[in-house]
Amino acid sequence: MFLTLTGRRAGAAVLSGLALATLAACGSDGEDEGSAAAGTELTVLAASSLTDVFATAGAAYEKEHPGTKVTFSFAGSQELAAQVGQGAPADALVTADTRTMDGLAADTGKPAVIAKNRLVIATGEGNPEKIGGLTDLADPALKVVLAAPEVPVGRYGEQILDSQGIDVKPVSQEPSVRAVLSKVELGEADAGLVYRTDAAAAADKVDAVDIPDAQNAIASYPAATLKSSRNAGAAAAFVSWLSTPRAQGILQDAGFQTP
Repeated sequence: MFLTLTGRRAGAAVLSGLALATLAACGSDGEDEGSAAAGTELTVLAASSLTDVFATAGAAYEKEHPGTKVTFSFAGSQELAAQVGQGAPADALVTADTRTMDGLAADTGKPAVIAKNRLVIATGEGNPEKIGGLTDLADPALKVVLAAPEVPVGRYGEQILDSQGIDVKPVSQEPSVRAVLSKVELGEADAGLVYRTDAAAAADKVDAVDIPDAQNAIASYPAATLKSSRNAGAAAAFVSWLSTPRAQGILQDAGFQTP
Protein backbone atom coordinates (compact mmCIF):
# COMPACT_ATOMS: atom_id res chain seq x y z
CA MET A 1 0.00 0.00 0.00
CA PHE A 2 2.83 2.39 0.84
CA LEU A 3 4.35 1.92 -2.60
CA THR A 4 1.01 2.50 -4.31
CA LEU A 5 0.35 5.73 -2.43
CA THR A 6 3.86 6.96 -3.10
CA GLY A 7 3.42 6.37 -6.81
CA ARG A 8 0.14 8.20 -6.81
CA ARG A 9 1.61 11.12 -4.89
CA ALA A 10 4.53 11.33 -7.29
CA GLY A 11 2.17 11.34 -10.26
CA ALA A 12 0.07 14.05 -8.66
CA ALA A 13 3.18 16.11 -8.03
CA VAL A 14 4.19 15.84 -11.66
CA LEU A 15 0.73 16.85 -12.86
CA SER A 16 0.70 19.74 -10.42
CA GLY A 17 4.05 20.93 -11.73
CA LEU A 18 2.82 20.77 -15.31
CA ALA A 19 -0.32 22.71 -14.40
CA LEU A 20 1.75 25.44 -12.73
CA ALA A 21 4.03 25.66 -15.74
CA THR A 22 1.01 26.00 -18.03
CA LEU A 23 -0.49 28.73 -15.87
CA ALA A 24 2.80 30.61 -15.83
CA ALA A 25 2.97 30.48 -19.62
CA CYS A 26 -0.53 31.92 -19.83
CA GLY A 27 0.21 34.82 -17.48
CA SER A 28 0.16 38.45 -18.56
CA ASP A 29 3.74 38.39 -19.81
CA GLY A 30 3.46 34.97 -21.38
CA GLU A 31 0.27 35.57 -23.35
CA ASP A 32 2.01 37.31 -26.25
CA GLU A 33 4.84 34.81 -26.17
CA GLY A 34 2.35 31.95 -26.41
CA SER A 35 0.56 33.63 -29.33
CA ALA A 36 3.83 34.24 -31.16
CA ALA A 37 4.93 30.66 -30.62
CA ALA A 38 1.64 29.32 -31.96
CA GLY A 39 1.21 32.05 -34.59
CA THR A 40 2.21 32.54 -38.19
CA GLU A 41 5.10 34.54 -39.59
CA LEU A 42 4.64 35.86 -43.13
CA THR A 43 7.42 37.24 -45.30
CA VAL A 44 6.25 39.59 -48.03
CA LEU A 45 8.55 40.75 -50.84
CA ALA A 46 7.41 44.25 -51.82
CA ALA A 47 8.40 47.03 -54.20
CA SER A 48 10.46 49.74 -52.50
CA SER A 49 7.82 52.39 -53.22
CA LEU A 50 5.58 50.58 -50.73
CA THR A 51 8.05 50.95 -47.85
CA ASP A 52 6.19 53.59 -45.87
CA VAL A 53 2.61 52.57 -46.53
CA PHE A 54 3.24 48.89 -45.85
CA ALA A 55 4.67 49.73 -42.43
CA THR A 56 1.23 51.11 -41.59
CA ALA A 57 -0.65 48.36 -43.42
CA GLY A 58 1.39 45.62 -41.76
CA ALA A 59 0.68 46.98 -38.28
CA ALA A 60 -3.04 47.19 -39.09
CA TYR A 61 -3.07 43.62 -40.40
CA GLU A 62 -1.31 42.26 -37.32
CA LYS A 63 -3.80 44.05 -35.09
CA GLU A 64 -6.72 42.52 -36.98
CA HIS A 65 -5.06 39.07 -37.05
CA PRO A 66 -3.57 38.35 -33.61
CA GLY A 67 -0.82 35.75 -33.74
CA THR A 68 0.25 36.68 -37.28
CA LYS A 69 3.47 38.63 -37.80
CA VAL A 70 4.19 40.20 -41.18
CA THR A 71 7.78 40.96 -42.19
CA PHE A 72 8.47 42.94 -45.36
CA SER A 73 11.52 42.81 -47.59
CA PHE A 74 11.68 45.87 -49.86
CA ALA A 75 13.65 46.23 -53.10
CA GLY A 76 13.24 47.14 -56.74
CA SER A 77 10.73 44.83 -58.43
CA GLN A 78 13.43 43.37 -60.67
CA GLU A 79 15.46 42.46 -57.57
CA LEU A 80 12.42 40.83 -56.00
CA ALA A 81 11.87 38.79 -59.15
CA ALA A 82 15.47 37.59 -58.96
CA GLN A 83 14.97 36.59 -55.33
CA VAL A 84 11.88 34.57 -56.22
CA GLY A 85 13.79 32.90 -59.05
CA GLN A 86 16.56 31.96 -56.63
CA GLY A 87 14.08 30.37 -54.24
CA ALA A 88 14.19 32.97 -51.48
CA PRO A 89 11.87 31.87 -48.63
CA ALA A 90 8.81 34.12 -48.78
CA ASP A 91 5.03 33.93 -48.80
CA ALA A 92 3.77 36.75 -51.00
CA LEU A 93 4.97 39.25 -53.59
CA VAL A 94 3.87 42.78 -54.50
CA THR A 95 5.54 44.46 -57.49
CA ALA A 96 5.25 47.94 -58.98
CA ASP A 97 4.29 46.67 -62.41
CA THR A 98 2.32 43.86 -64.00
CA ARG A 99 5.15 43.00 -66.38
CA THR A 100 7.43 41.75 -63.61
CA MET A 101 4.61 39.82 -61.95
CA ASP A 102 3.53 38.24 -65.26
CA GLY A 103 7.08 36.98 -65.73
CA LEU A 104 6.73 35.02 -62.49
CA ALA A 105 3.45 33.29 -63.35
CA ALA A 106 4.96 29.85 -62.75
CA ASP A 107 5.92 30.86 -59.20
CA THR A 108 2.83 32.73 -58.04
CA GLY A 109 -0.88 32.41 -57.51
CA LYS A 110 -3.28 34.57 -59.49
CA PRO A 111 -2.28 38.22 -58.96
CA ALA A 112 -4.67 41.06 -58.15
CA VAL A 113 -3.89 44.75 -58.66
CA ILE A 114 -4.18 46.47 -55.27
CA ALA A 115 -3.19 50.05 -56.15
CA LYS A 116 -2.01 52.42 -58.85
CA ASN A 117 0.46 55.30 -58.90
CA ARG A 118 1.78 58.09 -61.11
CA LEU A 119 5.14 59.76 -61.61
CA VAL A 120 6.30 63.23 -60.57
CA ILE A 121 9.56 65.12 -60.87
CA ALA A 122 11.30 65.25 -57.50
CA THR A 123 13.49 68.32 -56.95
CA GLY A 124 15.43 69.73 -54.04
CA GLU A 125 13.40 71.46 -51.36
CA GLY A 126 12.11 74.74 -52.72
CA ASN A 127 12.84 73.62 -56.30
CA PRO A 128 16.04 75.71 -56.51
CA GLU A 129 16.52 75.04 -60.23
CA LYS A 130 12.95 76.19 -61.00
CA ILE A 131 12.08 73.02 -62.89
CA GLY A 132 8.60 73.34 -64.36
CA GLY A 133 8.11 70.20 -66.41
CA LEU A 134 9.59 67.30 -68.32
CA THR A 135 11.23 69.43 -71.01
CA ASP A 136 13.43 71.09 -68.39
CA LEU A 137 15.05 67.73 -67.64
CA ALA A 138 16.83 67.86 -71.00
CA ASP A 139 18.94 70.82 -69.82
CA PRO A 140 22.54 69.52 -69.81
CA ALA A 141 23.36 71.82 -66.89
CA LEU A 142 20.99 69.84 -64.67
CA LYS A 143 22.00 66.73 -62.76
CA VAL A 144 19.12 64.36 -63.42
CA VAL A 145 18.93 60.90 -61.90
CA LEU A 146 16.66 58.12 -63.19
CA ALA A 147 16.01 54.52 -62.24
CA ALA A 148 17.59 51.88 -64.46
CA PRO A 149 15.43 50.70 -67.41
CA GLU A 150 14.87 47.28 -65.84
CA VAL A 151 13.29 48.92 -62.77
CA PRO A 152 9.56 49.61 -63.22
CA VAL A 153 9.82 53.33 -62.41
CA GLY A 154 12.80 53.56 -64.77
CA ARG A 155 10.78 51.92 -67.53
CA TYR A 156 7.82 54.22 -66.87
CA GLY A 157 10.15 57.22 -66.92
CA GLU A 158 11.72 56.14 -70.18
CA GLN A 159 8.25 55.67 -71.64
CA ILE A 160 7.02 59.17 -70.80
CA LEU A 161 10.24 60.88 -71.89
CA ASP A 162 10.27 59.01 -75.20
CA SER A 163 6.61 59.80 -75.82
CA GLN A 164 7.42 63.51 -75.49
CA GLY A 165 10.62 63.28 -77.55
CA ILE A 166 12.71 64.46 -74.61
CA ASP A 167 16.35 63.34 -74.51
CA VAL A 168 17.67 63.18 -70.95
CA LYS A 169 21.25 62.23 -70.09
CA PRO A 170 21.06 61.01 -66.47
CA VAL A 171 24.10 61.30 -64.25
CA SER A 172 23.21 57.87 -62.84
CA GLN A 173 20.65 55.09 -63.17
CA GLU A 174 19.58 53.67 -59.83
CA PRO A 175 18.33 50.20 -58.77
CA SER A 176 15.11 51.45 -57.14
CA VAL A 177 12.85 54.47 -56.85
CA ARG A 178 14.04 55.01 -53.28
CA ALA A 179 17.61 55.24 -54.51
CA VAL A 180 16.56 57.95 -56.98
CA LEU A 181 14.74 59.82 -54.23
CA SER A 182 17.75 59.56 -51.93
CA LYS A 183 20.02 61.17 -54.53
CA VAL A 184 17.67 64.16 -54.73
CA GLU A 185 17.25 64.36 -50.95
CA LEU A 186 21.02 64.43 -50.44
CA GLY A 187 21.54 67.09 -53.11
CA GLU A 188 23.49 64.72 -55.32
CA ALA A 189 20.96 65.32 -58.09
CA ASP A 190 18.86 68.32 -59.08
CA ALA A 191 15.90 66.22 -60.14
CA GLY A 192 14.66 62.68 -60.59
CA LEU A 193 11.55 60.84 -61.72
CA VAL A 194 9.84 59.09 -58.82
CA TYR A 195 6.35 57.99 -57.86
CA ARG A 196 4.02 60.60 -56.45
CA THR A 197 3.78 58.67 -53.18
CA ASP A 198 7.55 58.60 -52.69
CA ALA A 199 7.79 62.37 -53.09
CA ALA A 200 4.90 62.79 -50.66
CA ALA A 201 6.65 60.59 -48.08
CA ALA A 202 9.68 62.91 -48.25
CA ALA A 203 7.77 66.19 -48.52
CA ASP A 204 9.97 67.80 -45.87
CA LYS A 205 13.07 67.17 -48.00
CA VAL A 206 11.96 67.41 -51.63
CA ASP A 207 9.43 69.21 -53.79
CA ALA A 208 7.26 67.48 -56.37
CA VAL A 209 6.55 68.89 -59.82
CA ASP A 210 3.40 67.33 -61.26
CA ILE A 211 3.43 65.74 -64.69
CA PRO A 212 0.17 66.25 -66.65
CA ASP A 213 -1.91 63.11 -67.03
CA ALA A 214 -1.58 63.25 -70.83
CA GLN A 215 2.21 62.99 -70.46
CA ASN A 216 2.25 60.59 -67.52
CA ALA A 217 2.22 56.83 -67.01
CA ILE A 218 0.11 54.74 -64.66
CA ALA A 219 1.92 52.22 -62.48
CA SER A 220 -0.08 49.19 -61.37
CA TYR A 221 0.79 47.18 -58.23
CA PRO A 222 -0.21 43.50 -58.40
CA ALA A 223 -0.03 41.25 -55.33
CA ALA A 224 0.13 37.45 -55.34
CA THR A 225 0.94 34.51 -53.13
CA LEU A 226 4.08 32.51 -53.80
CA LYS A 227 3.62 28.83 -54.55
CA SER A 228 6.67 28.03 -52.44
CA SER A 229 5.04 29.51 -49.31
CA ARG A 230 4.86 27.26 -46.27
CA ASN A 231 1.89 29.32 -45.06
CA ALA A 232 -0.33 29.18 -48.13
CA GLY A 233 -3.59 29.91 -46.33
CA ALA A 234 -2.21 32.82 -44.31
CA ALA A 235 -0.45 34.23 -47.40
CA ALA A 236 -3.71 34.10 -49.37
CA ALA A 237 -5.52 35.83 -46.50
CA PHE A 238 -3.00 38.68 -46.47
CA VAL A 239 -3.12 39.17 -50.25
CA SER A 240 -6.94 39.21 -50.12
CA TRP A 241 -6.87 41.69 -47.23
CA LEU A 242 -4.94 44.20 -49.37
CA SER A 243 -8.13 44.70 -51.41
CA THR A 244 -10.38 45.28 -48.38
CA PRO A 245 -11.74 48.74 -47.53
CA ARG A 246 -9.38 48.97 -44.54
CA ALA A 247 -6.25 48.31 -46.60
CA GLN A 248 -7.45 50.45 -49.50
CA GLY A 249 -8.03 53.34 -47.11
CA ILE A 250 -4.44 53.09 -45.88
CA LEU A 251 -3.10 52.99 -49.43
CA GLN A 252 -5.18 55.95 -50.55
CA ASP A 253 -4.27 57.99 -47.49
CA ALA A 254 -0.65 57.55 -48.62
CA GLY A 255 -1.50 58.90 -52.08
CA PHE A 256 -1.97 55.68 -54.01
CA GLN A 257 -4.84 55.51 -56.48
CA THR A 258 -7.61 52.93 -56.49
CA PRO A 259 -6.90 49.78 -58.55
